[in-house]
Amino acid sequence: MSKPASQKQTQPDLDRAADFLWRSARLLDRVRFAHLFCDGSRDAVLAALRAYQNADGGFGHALEPDIRAPGSQPAAVSAAFEILHQVDGFSDPMVEQACDFLLTCTGPDGGLPFILASAVPYPRAPWWEPSSDAPSSVTFSAPIAGLLHRHGVAHPLRDRLTAYCWQAIAAFDPPDFTGQAWHVPRIGTAYEARAMLAFLAHVDDPRREPACARLGRLVLDYGLVELDPAAPGSAITLLDYAPSPQSQARSLFAADVVDAHLDALVAAQRDDGGWMFRWMDWNAAGTLEWRGWLTVETLLSLRAYGRLATGPTEHGRA
Repeated sequence: MSKPASQKQTQPDLDRAADFLWRSARLLDRVRFAHLFCDGSRDAVLAALRAYQNADGGFGHALEPDIRAPGSQPAAVSAAFEILHQVDGFSDPMVEQACDFLLTCTGPDGGLPFILASAVPYPRAPWWEPSSDAPSSVTFSAPIAGLLHRHGVAHPLRDRLTAYCWQAIAAFDPPDFTGQAWHVPRIGTAYEARAMLAFLAHVDDPRREPACARLGRLVLDYGLVELDPAAPGSAITLLDYAPSPQSQARSLFAADVVDAHLDALVAAQRDDGGWMFRWMDWNAAGTLEWRGWLTVETLLSLRAYGRLATGPTEHGRA
């Protein structure tokens, strides 16, 4: 349960969050928290992440908690790259190995599929529907390409994904979801818009600024972001688009609206110290894994917006 409004706080309880992570999160998120907040070892994060990498170079083993398959998936590689970005680990050999794998998965247009058919025999959330002829998807192609640009990774995959992403951005013409519930098509389209903005945040190209302006207008005008911090359900909020003040999408939103969402995020800390995700809860193990991941991400976002003390806590020390 969240705290009642009468007990509104402007900052979360870091001690309770740490207790939740040590009690319930997977090893990867415990060492990630220790490194990012408590002067813990980066090598511990890299070692924990490496356990999710397969011999083909990709990542699997439920690194993306809603795909319980051991085999490599683009979604898991995207998650791995985000973690490597957070801990300044892009010089690790895991990156080139994962790029080699992804290069084997790109379609004729250069993009990556949303999910590979190798996940079919394994449990997964109902919105992950593999097929043998899945079309390319910008949802993971764009964030992966963006981080390859951000860290100067000159792998052939980067050029293939980049060409695909520019095509996808130019062709992006979403339906008008204004006033509609957050059903699967609206959620999926919002994820695509967020992915494109993540790509644009890191690419150096004269097309960048006009593309950002166009995407920003579409996000606001076509209902691809939830501006009401009290909205229920699986809404994609402005903090999903702009998890830090430096995010590409931050300029789309007024300061008072951002502050209201930050207040709501602080208030959403549960009695056990962690945060709960907004999408469907379908599997007990995945629920704890997602909550651990989300709790670290939430603390990072609150710290970036000045809603969390920046000093280390004894919770992470050996």
